[in-house]
Amino acid sequence: MSTTDRTARSLAIPYLTMALPAPINILYLPTHFIVAGDAAATARNITADQLTYRLCILAGLVSLVGFIWLALSLYNLFKDVDRMQARLLVGLVLGGAAAGIANMINETAPLVLLSGMGYLSAFTAPQLDTLALAFLKIRGSGISLEMAFWALWLLPFGVLVMKSGFMPRLIGVLLIVGCFGYLAVSVTGILFPPHRALVNRIAMPFYSVGELSVIAWFIIKGGTVPLPAVVRERVGRPGSSVPLS
Repeated sequence: MSTTDRTARSLAIPYLTMALPAPINILYLPTHFIVAGDAAATARNITADQLTYRLCILAGLVSLVGFIWLALSLYNLFKDVDRMQARLLVGLVLGGAAAGIANMINETAPLVLLSGMGYLSAFTAPQLDTLALAFLKIRGSGISLEMAFWALWLLPFGVLVMKSGFMPRLIGVLLIVGCFGYLAVSVTGILFPPHRALVNRIAMPFYSVGELSVIAWFIIKGGTVPLPAVVRERVGRPGSSVPLS
């Protein structure tokens, strides 16, 4: 394997670590376990398949770790393009990761409530089932808040790509478009929750294409890319190049 291929793949790894497990937590968990309006059925689904439920939580945690890893890798790549924008990117990712970790508490709460431990005997079974479903509903609302960070970090990312000179400007534009796509879903989920699913279906192509383009570029084009002259001057190494890792 060439140095170029190894370098490109090294930056694709954190992106895929973030992107691949995320749907297991965000999409599979609610569709597999939650029965809308039926707390008892939801509780039965969780208690009958606790291992899968816990694996969904683990997938979410792995995705958040990948998110932070990706932000640090991108900072190393773009810090000599625009250090302020690169720092802003990292800050927004850390904010999003913190929100995600806090929201995962709402996912673990049903496991405690449905554990059958003696200290829960003060509650009836229907009450515990209702509380478990309530935490999962809060978790769904929390995702709308998280999506604001999923949106905002793409803005400095897109700006950095456009200013870099070693990545296609079109990808930067698509990332910024994705930012506003995520924001539309986030704002709808906060203000008009019943319409979030519809807006998400409309916005999905807009927020997906930019990040898919980035991943594809890192894997297919990637590698050690020659810097434009203005960036070489900042780095102070004539003829230097940017390793994508």
